[in-house]
Amino acid sequence: MKTILVTGAAGFIGSKLTATLVERGDRVVGVDNFDAATDAGLKHARVQSLMPGAEHPVMPGPDLSRHSGLDPESRRECTAKRAQSLIRNLDITDKPSLDALFAQEHFDTVVHLAAQAGVRYSATHPYECLQNNVTGFLNVLEACRSHGVGHLVFASSSSVYGADARTPFSEDERADRPVSLYSATKRADELMAHAYSQLYGLQATGLRFFTVYGPWGRPDMAPMLFARAIMAGEPIDVFNGGDMLRDFTYIDDVVEGIVRVMDKAPAAGPDPTRHAGPDPASAPFAIYNIGAGQPVKLLDFIAELEQALGRPAVKHFLPMQPGDMRATHADTSALERDFGFKPQVPLREGLRKFAQWYKTYYG
Repeated sequence: MKTILVTGAAGFIGSKLTATLVERGDRVVGVDNFDAATDAGLKHARVQSLMPGAEHPVMPGPDLSRHSGLDPESRRECTAKRAQSLIRNLDITDKPSLDALFAQEHFDTVVHLAAQAGVRYSATHPYECLQNNVTGFLNVLEACRSHGVGHLVFASSSSVYGADARTPFSEDERADRPVSLYSATKRADELMAHAYSQLYGLQATGLRFFTVYGPWGRPDMAPMLFARAIMAGEPIDVFNGGDMLRDFTYIDDVVEGIVRVMDKAPAAGPDPTRHAGPDPASAPFAIYNIGAGQPVKLLDFIAELEQALGRPAVKHFLPMQPGDMRATHADTSALERDFGFKPQVPLREGLRKFAQWYKTYYG
């Protein structure tokens, strides 16, 4: 049985990934700092709902089991397996505690998802963004190097492509003109990981996620913000007059992509069948896009969400915000070639599932 570390395990992607890995028989250790900036209550609810039998020694909260989204039979079936999982309250910026965890657990694979996310949040909290996304990632890299981790998979972002990139975004494109501090930190993570691959032979794979949505989503992302306002009869902020394109990617597709990448670490040396990032001739390093590959107009997305929720939206049109990108569009040909996988969940189906969960959880 593999032992896998998932950082950010109570987050949107991390909680779903942790539950998926435990269900398939892996031993998973999860860490999260349960910070208030990303809604600690929602994080507690994710843990209790997606992993009802898991230990999670964090501050006790209210009974959130009624929000699980799982029927009683499903909860009973998955409890025994998910009890193997352990969610610990640990901050990746706490280097001594992180080192002690690595020394104790001897991880085979690390999936690093913990970060201070959000383009707009990085503009108002720059030091917090740097501390979590750069210093915290350095601590993870050092721990992987020191303790012989076999494969590091880490979250990057489609925002690294910047505003001037050609669409669809290919991993071969230069990514050296970020338009936000957040995107600059994620690009820095990619370069740092490549350096560790080159210097120490650390097998590392970066994943550029494209606008992930679905049940248990991040409260600062458009689907959650829009749903909350629509259900309350309040106006939603529509930036750039709605002239935006986003490559919305359903959570299940993202997790499936992560799992497939985890099981196939990049090898050193030239390999024409593998996309290997900046230096394919030496470092055991790779970068892949994980996106639906089907950009959607923002106004079309809102229309689909209105239909899923059964209520109309009141739109408040605003100008383009600093740091925003007008369009994102993933080229997933490398992911398809190397792993035989392409995200498949249609937007309408994904929003239907999201709306159903939203009404249950917040209803």
